[in-house]
Amino acid sequence: MYYYDPTYIILIPAILFTLFAQAKVKGAFGRYSRVRNQKNITGAEAARRVLDYNGLTHVRIQQIRGSMTDNYNPVNQVLSLSETVYGVNSVAAAAVACHEAGHAIQHARGYAPLKMRNAILPVVNFASNLSWPMIIIGIFLLAASNPSTYGIGNNIFNIGIIAFMAVILFHLITLPVEINASRRAIQQMEELSLVAEDDIPGSKRVLSAAALTYVAALAMAIANLLRILAIRNRD
Repeated sequence: MYYYDPTYIILIPAILFTLFAQAKVKGAFGRYSRVRNQKNITGAEAARRVLDYNGLTHVRIQQIRGSMTDNYNPVNQVLSLSETVYGVNSVAAAAVACHEAGHAIQHARGYAPLKMRNAILPVVNFASNLSWPMIIIGIFLLAASNPSTYGIGNNIFNIGIIAFMAVILFHLITLPVEINASRRAIQQMEELSLVAEDDIPGSKRVLSAAALTYVAALAMAIANLLRILAIRNRD
């Protein structure tokens, strides 16, 4: 049951980068969660001011459980802030809240990458559930050394690869969406003077660290694809 598969080597760089990104965001968020912003504004207050300033008074803000579970839902137009952001007046809380408000602004202004990501999301959800079963079934049929099943296995494997590439495409589109939301957040924080000038560098560090996690997710998906192709060629 346990054996050494040399193709695991392909995943090592991506795994190490993912661990680095997770440590980076945890460290930055933890550090600046302990630093009160000089305007004493909470995450919910910062998000509300950004939304109202951009004419999004209809967007509702709610508190949800957890840490770093913050999100904006474009379907019901609700901005959800975690317990470590909603009522907290830290540098990190204000930055994260404004980042999520940035997604609401993207949605309202028809930001193209966000529209594309939302459009392909149902397909990606289906593809992510389909890809691995098809890939595994295809590999087993290819490895069976049975001429009658080789063609079927090859077709099934290729369908799995196409489905997996849809997931990679989603991660690729997510990058500009998240980076743009962070840029909007910093711009709004400065324009509305939500935090003091001395708080901006810390806000940028928090958001930059968070962006690394999306880069890591893309790197991990690509590494998995390369490993799958290596197994296919070996078999």
